[in-house]
Amino acid sequence: MTAQRQPRERSPQAERGPRRVYRNDAIEVTWEPRFCIHARKCVRDLGQVFNPSARPWIDVDAADPDAIAQTVLECPTGALHFRRLDGGAQEEAADEETSVQPVSNGPLFLRGRLRIVDREGNLIREDTRLALCRCGASGNKPFCDGSHRRIGFTTAD
Repeated sequence: MTAQRQPRERSPQAERGPRRVYRNDAIEVTWEPRFCIHARKCVRDLGQVFNPSARPWIDVDAADPDAIAQTVLECPTGALHFRRLDGGAQEEAADEETSVQPVSNGPLFLRGRLRIVDREGNLIREDTRLALCRCGASGNKPFCDGSHRRIGFTTAD
């Protein structure tokens, strides 16, 4: 008889790995580079805050915390998250039904209450927004790392 491994739970900090934090008195924005595929939604929606040419690239003093929070919630990969420090509405677990949106020549964008586990049932990531690889070339599987652009991945859609 072999002992069956019990799934281990990991803290959100451990599951997300290295991250960068940008904050002021009103809001704290975290960016996890290993989940960012440079979809640039944040840059297009609120470029004065999310400016890849500037250092630091996130300037939380450049816009109202409500606008920053709304933009962060639109990040399709979950690389951006926020925490309000001024009493404003916090980022919450999704109440919406889980959805999967295939991106033409790119990843699958997932939204909802998402829990990714490995074969043994160990938690890999729990989030409300994720981008999963479907080209097979990601070095961060099962998550997309943008490799689909490098290899010229195309879809039939």
